[in-house]
Amino acid sequence: MSADKHINILDFTIQSLLRRKFKNAGIILVFSFVIFIAGSILFLSYSFKREAVLILKDAPELIVQRTLAGRHELIPEKYAEIIARFPGVSDVSPRYWGYYYDSLVKANYTVISADRSLQTSNRLFRGQMPGEGDFGNAAIGRGIARARFIDIGDDVSLIAADGKVMDFRIAGIFESESELLTSDLIVMSRQDLSRLFGFPGGVATDLSVSVSNETEAPVIARKIRDRFPDTRPILRSEILRTYDAVFGWRSGLILTLFAGAMIAFIILAWDKATGLSAEEKKEIGILKAIGWETSDILEIKFWEGLVISLTSFLTGIILAYLHVYFLGASLFAPALKGWSVIYPEFRLAPFINMYQIATLMSLTVIPYIASTIIPSWKASITDPDEVVRG
Repeated sequence: MSADKHINILDFTIQSLLRRKFKNAGIILVFSFVIFIAGSILFLSYSFKREAVLILKDAPELIVQRTLAGRHELIPEKYAEIIARFPGVSDVSPRYWGYYYDSLVKANYTVISADRSLQTSNRLFRGQMPGEGDFGNAAIGRGIARARFIDIGDDVSLIAADGKVMDFRIAGIFESESELLTSDLIVMSRQDLSRLFGFPGGVATDLSVSVSNETEAPVIARKIRDRFPDTRPILRSEILRTYDAVFGWRSGLILTLFAGAMIAFIILAWDKATGLSAEEKKEIGILKAIGWETSDILEIKFWEGLVISLTSFLTGIILAYLHVYFLGASLFAPALKGWSVIYPEFRLAPFINMYQIATLMSLTVIPYIASTIIPSWKASITDPDEVVRG
């Protein structure tokens, strides 16, 4: 008997939803749009954070930069020889890199010198990586190739620090699982890079320090700072925290920009919670008059709220998933990636934080169900004759 009762309540709930199908469709549309926006931002920001972790997992535990007047300055190579003798340090490598502004496409390139690590850490789409003594050749990212309309075997001209034009033959184009790493990258020999930027001899851009035990990295960083007060050691964990903070801040900014949609949803939920329509009150009064219990009416309203909120939530989450991982998050990606002329083209690997999904559900589905039940309970405990007469 009890099972038949609940089946009848479910059947009545379905019929009630269909009677007000246009109103419910409007609620689902607005609800789904809010979930779509919030879900897209959550998926995208979390995937970017995970992408940063994957990119930096093979990065050195410690990077040492020299500062002058609070600004990044070239560091003497002799610092590497001294740091390499510190206990716990397994390797110290000077790194040579810099930024080049291309006035032709109004974009910044990241230029680095070729070394052994690049031979294995990245794969090439076509061609080959220029060697240490391979003068006049360069490997570029696909973003630069698209911007300059060049390919393997073509030449690219860059203006050196002394004002002279340097021509480079494109020996290879990068292919990576994520263009976030190589889109705006140019790799050339150290000699070519030194001439391009006008590097003096005996200096590097910074130092890459590998330690035997990662837990000792903060101790080694403190020793380096004590030995060389003009340096700034940067831990890999600090870089990861910076990425996390940047993407978290940008995702919060986007949510703020779309606060109007959030406010619309809050108004909708508030309107639902503050009262029922005359038709809904009359329906509850009639049900009470013919013998329905308050618990039965609350069960109906619970199922109505659950159907509408879960349908909206699942629709919004599925659309957000498709938008981020299949359509490239075209609405929000530029704001989270930052301003750039050369945008990397990439497809993010799906990374879903179930804690964030559960939090989003608790902040949307549960309040909506509650806002549906509370006014119905108030109407169901009122005298049926009074409710029907209005």
